[in-house]
Amino acid sequence: MDLRPSPEQEQLIEAFASLYAKESPPDRVRAAEPGGFDKALWERVLDLGVVAMAVGEDAGGWGASLLDLALIAEQQGRAVAAVPIIEAQAAARFLERIGTGPLAEVLAGERLVTLALRPAHHGRATMVPAAAVADDAVVVVGDSVVLAPLVDRRTPVENLGSMPVADVDIDVAAGTVLGSGPAALAAFDAALDDWLVLTAAALVGIGARGLEIGVAYVKERRAWGRPIGSYQGIAHRLADSAAAVDGARLLAWEAAWSAAEDPGRLAELAAMAFAFAHESARDATYRALHFHGGYGFMMEYDIQLYYRRARAWATVFAEPRAVYERAADRRYGSRGEPR
Repeated sequence: MDLRPSPEQEQLIEAFASLYAKESPPDRVRAAEPGGFDKALWERVLDLGVVAMAVGEDAGGWGASLLDLALIAEQQGRAVAAVPIIEAQAAARFLERIGTGPLAEVLAGERLVTLALRPAHHGRATMVPAAAVADDAVVVVGDSVVLAPLVDRRTPVENLGSMPVADVDIDVAAGTVLGSGPAALAAFDAALDDWLVLTAAALVGIGARGLEIGVAYVKERRAWGRPIGSYQGIAHRLADSAAAVDGARLLAWEAAWSAAEDPGRLAELAAMAFAFAHESARDATYRALHFHGGYGFMMEYDIQLYYRRARAWATVFAEPRAVYERAADRRYGSRGEPR
């Protein structure tokens, strides 16, 4: 297994790194708070075909692999870009699998569809990512998967990461049943795996960039006549985080690679990659922020953007423990609801 990016993938990384450097600098990320949505940037990435590339050519898309999408997601994380690319891609891939729904409109950029990460209960889906700005959400209701309209049915939720998250009231009669039964639920679970892999890659980007910010600061900040990064208590912890982030990157890439090369392991690897990337980004940004001292908590310092998002982008789904249990269930069989 060779996970090194191909020359074409290197060009993809470079293109999105350049785009985000220009269109999503920290000041612009701050300007998009608290709603967490940069409409101009969203229109820009739509023009680049970022949703269309997520589905196959037979469905009207570009046929990019999940690994291609993960490389883009990592660059999105590095820039903490305020656009719901991951949710839109995961929802588009679900619509392709299920064979119903407004996929053509989604690929044309005329409709933004997101994914509710948890089933609706008592007519309500909670903490739906991108639901504050999307047109529709794909939601599991009982044994059916429903395309639920969001306009006038959502309540935005304030959150640490300034994400466009919302609780949504679900009226099945007002929506469209995309499918029912085991096949539809399996297609939705595959979409969750896509979301987990891509979010894992984005968390790797957050952790890597947060670590770079921390390393740059401890090289400049001096105490007792020396850069504070020269002291072992700081240097060793940052080195530990660097190793963890590198490991999380390889695991996220392996999970994405498995979608095409070893699909039987995708669900297990997706959960493992997400949980480990969550922990790695959380710890890396925690250390980088605290090595800034009191400055790290001030809003004008970029590290707080990464510290907050490392937690919020992940916990919109679940804490690492629950996701590791999902990995165990996929490996050894379901053991019931997470403890």
